[in-house]
Amino acid sequence: MTTSPVYDIIGRGYVAHRRAEPTWGTEVARHLAGCRRVVNVGAGTGSYEPDGCAVVAVEPSAVMIGQRPAAAAPVVRADSAALPLPDCSADAVLAVNTVHHWDDWSAGLAELCRVAPKRVVLAIDFEQHARFWLLSEYLPEVRAHTLACRPGAEAIADAIGATEVRVLDVPRAMRDGVMGAYWCRPEAYLDPTVRANCSGLALADPAAVARGVTALEADLAGGVWHERHADLELRESIDLGYRLVVAG
Repeated sequence: MTTSPVYDIIGRGYVAHRRAEPTWGTEVARHLAGCRRVVNVGAGTGSYEPDGCAVVAVEPSAVMIGQRPAAAAPVVRADSAALPLPDCSADAVLAVNTVHHWDDWSAGLAELCRVAPKRVVLAIDFEQHARFWLLSEYLPEVRAHTLACRPGAEAIADAIGATEVRVLDVPRAMRDGVMGAYWCRPEAYLDPTVRANCSGLALADPAAVARGVTALEADLAGGVWHERHADLELRESIDLGYRLVVAG
């Protein structure tokens, strides 16, 4: 089994900052309605696991497993590329913001297709994501890495035979601390605990992140950021590239 050094390192405070966003959770639950058995692959702390059905979580990181609530679904420590489950053993598989961290994402996606006829994957359109002001204005190195990330939502859709790709807008009061969560609350990115629980920032070159955060702090103090992004005050949500990819 391949463990997950990424989340063993960066996932220690995950449960406090990566809570389920209700609007996203509603969409996930809608697509899993009627499923009796669901496998959550790369399950982490289980934020988007559905109620009312039997769920088995698959997670390689001991750190993440240790943060799962006592009442959470049972968890198997295993890798996405070799799920310890028989063919068609579930009604649906779920994978939330995880595929781009898999060492062998092609094998992992094939495993999703093997295990269940329905696949629900929360993925990212990285080109759209790279347009986010935090990356385009303050973190060019992270932006370059974002553009190179694989697989994006389109590749995942192709691999799992998607029948629907739905935009998941990020609301103003986003609860799940993904990279774009604080698009209208820029002061949050000055908090190191916020950055530590966003993989795109936690895994980036610390010097590059420090430079960007220093520049952002100066722009906030001088009113430059608020002047430049006054239009965001009028928005209730924004498309930052998050996609729900559904097959079956």
